Amino acid sequence: MTVTALSAEFAVTTETVRRDLDQLAGERRLVRVHGGAVPPSTTEVEPDLDARRITNVEAKRRIARVAARLLPEDPRAAVMLDAGSTVGELVAHLSGRRGPVITHAPAIAQGALAHTDLEVHVLPGRVRPTTQAAVGAATVEAVRALHPGLVVLGCNGLDGTGFTTPDPDEAAVKAAMVRGAARRVMLADSSKAGARHLVTFATTEEIDTLVTDEDLPAELAAELEDAGIEVLRA
Repeated sequence: MTVTALSAEFAVTTETVRRDLDQLAGERRLVRVHGGAVPPSTTEVEPDLDARRITNVEAKRRIARVAARLLPEDPRAAVMLDAGSTVGELVAHLSGRRGPVITHAPAIAQGALAHTDLEVHVLPGRVRPTTQAAVGAATVEAVRALHPGLVVLGCNGLDGTGFTTPDPDEAAVKAAMVRGAARRVMLADSSKAGARHLVTFATTEEIDTLVTDEDLPAELAAELEDAGIEVLRA
């Protein structure tokens, strides 16, 4: 179902349709895709970056503000940034840093270039249209050679066992990022809670901090904290 078709059928504006679809997506009653939405099903449907950028926007911005406090005190320290809409909100908080910012997401690199003192490094690979992130053997090899002080990641799903994503190529890059960094911070709004996708790229033992919103279920937060994860609510 497209935004245009729903607008015509119900005689409402496209802005109203988009707002209602975003709310339903947050309740996991449908999946937002570019130009509209699809019903949830047993088939993995991965929303594209444009769709995710307009979903749960305020929560993602609050999460990014809290995550900014976790950036290394040394402004020259290297930071690696995963792809994704929530991690993308962190880019606005890189002002004042002068060290390397490493990413496999061209959109995040472009945003980081606004901070002219940064050294922006873009990892090689094939760019997936859905997530606008580089993936593949060249990307994984490049990540494995790097050991930043901090990596900031996103995920599609999280539960008491770990963090998941639908695409194996994305998972391989994320897993390499997790294993190479000194500190691993995950950014995820509460809509990801309880979802388990095809591939686990990090167990709970491999993540140091989760920054989420106030709606993360208390039971899941306690389970993650018992596993050693610091849970920060924005």
